[in-house]
Parts: sequence; structure tokens; C-alpha cells
Amino acid sequence: MISKWQWLLSQLTRTLWVRASFFALLAVVTALIAIPAQHMIENPFPFSVGSDSVGQILNILASSMLAVTTFSLSVMVAAYTAASSSVTPRATKLVQQDTTTQNVLATFIGSFLYSLVGIVALSTDQYGENGRLILFVVTIGVIVLIVITILRWIEHLSQLGRVGETTERVENAAANTITQRIKHPTLGAKRLTDKENVPAHAQAIFAKSIGYVRHIDVGALNEYAKQHNTEIAVLALPGEFIHPAKPIAWIAAELNDEMIASICSAITLGNERSFDQDPRFGLAVLAEIASRALSPAINDPGTAIDVINRGLRILIPWKDYKYTADDEQIIYPNVLLPELNLGDLFDDIFMPIERDGTNMIEVQLRLQKALASLVKIAPEIFSQEVSRHLQLMKQRTDQAALIKADKQRLQHIYDEHIKAY
Repeated sequence: MISKWQWLLSQLTRTLWVRASFFALLAVVTALIAIPAQHMIENPFPFSVGSDSVGQILNILASSMLAVTTFSLSVMVAAYTAASSSVTPRATKLVQQDTTTQNVLATFIGSFLYSLVGIVALSTDQYGENGRLILFVVTIGVIVLIVITILRWIEHLSQLGRVGETTERVENAAANTITQRIKHPTLGAKRLTDKENVPAHAQAIFAKSIGYVRHIDVGALNEYAKQHNTEIAVLALPGEFIHPAKPIAWIAAELNDEMIASICSAITLGNERSFDQDPRFGLAVLAEIASRALSPAINDPGTAIDVINRGLRILIPWKDYKYTADDEQIIYPNVLLPELNLGDLFDDIFMPIERDGTNMIEVQLRLQKALASLVKIAPEIFSQEVSRHLQLMKQRTDQAALIKADKQRLQHIYDEHIKAY
């Protein structure tokens, strides 16, 4: 569990402009470092480089890097558009956070600025013989870096923005969040068993803004509760929609404006959901990808089947989920949080596919097999939710436009699974 400021910093470092700005600053420093470095060398090097030769190389580098950067930016925008239109707009954020794309663009921009600064410094006679040689050696190093970056960029372009690559990003984001939630079921806090069972002396806290819970700084809430020798119960998990009429937390103490502001500041709201603490969001985005693929305009059941397989991989580790009130899981004893509901996870990933793939026998068969495999892996964990979804699927397929033979196949598998539990 990271603090709010660590989370905000991680969000900031995932943006393109921060990485590009860092590389640009590094490029300027690299281009100018030869000026003080040349004065530290008392004896001249055995050979020298003319300012014209270095300047020509830098001119070529500057013009080519400007063109390559412009081209790469257009490719990046096209990839974002493709991810938004062919996958889902909710997945575009993960494509924008692609570190390879950001490093490539930052390298090109940094190389352009390096060349530009070097040309300016050369034209003002800032470099002596030793300085020009140092600049020449560094320029060769920059060229090698650019070649390696372009080769990586060519390989990366073949996958950027594609349905499979974007879907894998969403799967990885959801799987990482699920793993963290299994390790810390209530984000390190104590379990809130009943959100409706509020102590008589507790005071409800309402957020003044409207949006989704993006991050909860449980550590800050715990420190605040310890200062007032009380407990704070957070009623909304990450991903939940909050409005001013819906309580976001309660505290067993008298409230004032300062206390409300402090507690609300530890619970970050935003217009969009975040993948970081919200495993349901990743599953919902996967379901959106499958639903779009099953639409009549696209008619791509293979992508839906791929999403089912990915959802299965994400949910299987849930067999290890177990809340225990021990010191390893309870890091913040003064904060209470509700647990994540397995039924919600099932609904997020499977229900949209069940609905939109009702008339496709291949999708229905893959869904049944996926649900059956969950029961075989951990029946004590998954059987109840699997049974519920199989019954929902049967109700839909009974009304679907399937031929009699397909319905009989589904009925046979359904009966076999139901008898198993």
C-alpha cells in the first residue's frame, strides 16, 4: 500500500511529458558538459576534430531527429485512436503509459535538443580543441543510442495499439491488482463486516465532490485515527462512485471542518477509475473488449473467447484469498475497510459476455468450460458463483436464437456441471 503522494508521483512519472522533460534536460547537460570538462584536461589530445566536421554531424542529427520525432508522434496518436476505437477507450490510458513509447519519444526529443545546443555552442566558439573532441565522442555515443532506439521502436510498432497487445496490458494490470488484494484483502486495514452497522456515536463523512474513488491512503487515515484515539471506517472501495449524499466514511469522534478535510484528502476521487487499487475495473474493461468484439458490426467471437481465457487466468489466484486478522495482513489497525466481493468480480467479467454472446454457441461453450474449470480448481471458493452464473446462462440460452442441437449441447454440459455440485 502506497501513500497518496507516492501514488500521485507514480501517476506523474507515467506521463509522457515528464519523461520527455527529463531526457531533454539530460540532453542539454550532456551537450554543455564538454565546456567545463575541456578545462580540466591540461594537455591536448594527440589528435583533434574540426568544428566544421562536428557541426555537420550535429546538423544532420538535428534535422533527422526532428523528422523522426514528428513521425513517431503521429504513430503514437494513431495507436491511441486505434486502441480507443477497436478495443475500448478505457484501455487507452494503459497504452498512453507504455514506457517503451515514452522512452523512444523522449530519446528522439533529447537527441534533437542535444544537437541544437551543440550547434549553438559551436557557433559561439565555446569549445576548444579538447572540447570539440569530447563533443564528437559524445555525439558518436548519441548516434549509437539512437540506432538502438530505432531498432526497438520498429519492433514495438508492430504491436502498439493492436487488440491483442492492448488486451494483454489490461490483463496484466488487473492481475497485478488482484495479487495485491489477495495479499492484503482490505488494503492492510481491519475488515468492515457490515457497512450498515454504524456505531451510534459515529459521525458520517460526506465528500464534497462527485467521482470515482481512485486511491485510498490507508496509512494516512490510520495515523489520523491514532492521533484522535479512535477508528475510521471507509465505506467505499476503490472504483465506487461517490456523490455528496453518499457517506464515504464514518469516524467514532466529534467532527469539525478540519477533520472532514483531512479524511477526505486521504481518499482521492476522480472522473475516471484507476487500475491501481481497483481489480474490478480491469475485469470490467476486459468485458468491454469482449462486448465490442461480439457486436454485429465487428462479429469477432475469437477475441471474446480470448478475454474469457484471460479472465480465467486472473480469477484462478483468488483460490488463495483468505482474510486473517494477523499482524501480516493488519498493518493499519485503526482503519476498517470492506472486503472485495467475489460475486462482483464474476459479474464484471462474465455477465456482459454471457449477455452479448448468447446467440454464439462457441462463446457459450467456452464460458461453460471456463466456469467448470474454476470449480475443479477450488470448489469451496468458486462453486456458488459458478452455479449462479450457469443458471443465468441457461435462462438466456433458453430464449436465444440457437438451433435445437446447440441448445441440447449446452443443456448436456449444464446438467453435468450442476450435478457436480
